[in-house]
Amino acid sequence: MRALRRLDPLLIQAVIAAALSFAHIHDIAEAAGQGGWKAWAYPVSVDVLLVMAWKRVREAEEGESVKAARLWFWLSLAASMSANVATAGVVDLEHPPTMLRVLVAAWPVLAFFGGSLLVHSRKAPTGTNEGPQKAAEEPVGESVEEVVPESVEEPQKPVLVTYKEAADMAGVATETIRGAANSSRLVKHQTIEGPRVSLDEVRKVYNKRPVGA
Repeated sequence: MRALRRLDPLLIQAVIAAALSFAHIHDIAEAAGQGGWKAWAYPVSVDVLLVMAWKRVREAEEGESVKAARLWFWLSLAASMSANVATAGVVDLEHPPTMLRVLVAAWPVLAFFGGSLLVHSRKAPTGTNEGPQKAAEEPVGESVEEVVPESVEEPQKPVLVTYKEAADMAGVATETIRGAANSSRLVKHQTIEGPRVSLDEVRKVYNKRPVGA
């Protein structure tokens, strides 16, 4: 009930706006030389295209482009608002300009073109006519060999040492090891205890064999 009370003013505003806009478009069409039933068909055409475009935007699926629908929505809204402004004394309806007559005469074709694009640009739902796929049956009489995956050996983790330990092993200064690590000659490993380098890599770079080799 509370929601209905909040909705009532909105419905009243919508009815008033629609009625005024409907009448203004009729007056513009009639002033542009479209008399009789044709003058009443123009506001119907504008409002229908407006609703179609808005519905197309609201019902678009995720990832689906709605740029065209937004374009036709704003075009219809601009036509409706322009009619409201024109009937407020901005345009002399007794002697309407030629451009207004051209726009009014071209609107039916433009609205039909926009409506056709909105209807036929929808993507057909996929998978609606397809039944459940049957699982491929295994051939009868053929033995299937069980493939045992080969074990993959994990790479051995490098032995990490401090710069001083690496310098003592290589017979160089600690600053030399630090410079090599900072210049990418040696790979620097950041650990909780601080920077470290690989013992095997130090031996390789400084041509030092392991003890007993």
